[in-house]
Amino acid sequence: MNQKGYLIAEAKVGDAAAYETYKALAQAAIAEYGGRYLVRGGAAEILEGKWVNVPRLVIVEFESVDQARRFYHSAAYQAAREARLNAAEMNMLVVAGVDNLI
Repeated sequence: MNQKGYLIAEAKVGDAAAYETYKALAQAAIAEYGGRYLVRGGAAEILEGKWVNVPRLVIVEFESVDQARRFYHSAAYQAAREARLNAAEMNMLVVAGVDNLI
């Protein structure tokens, strides 16, 4: 059974107008690879721990970790990254989901 893959990113946006271009390109690339947004910049509240203020958090679900990697390394997403170059600082990772425990 393939585990879902979750791409998690936090972004600190410096140039909102340029970031809009990145978002449009990234959204198209995510759709091309079958991803769907679960979280896209909603309000975040720190409940515990030593989190630094999370200005923008994004979580995208893919069919698998491999599919998330294919998205990330695709020409379409690399073009989005290029558009984001001076617009925002970003940390991103991919993590495997858990199998259905029921």
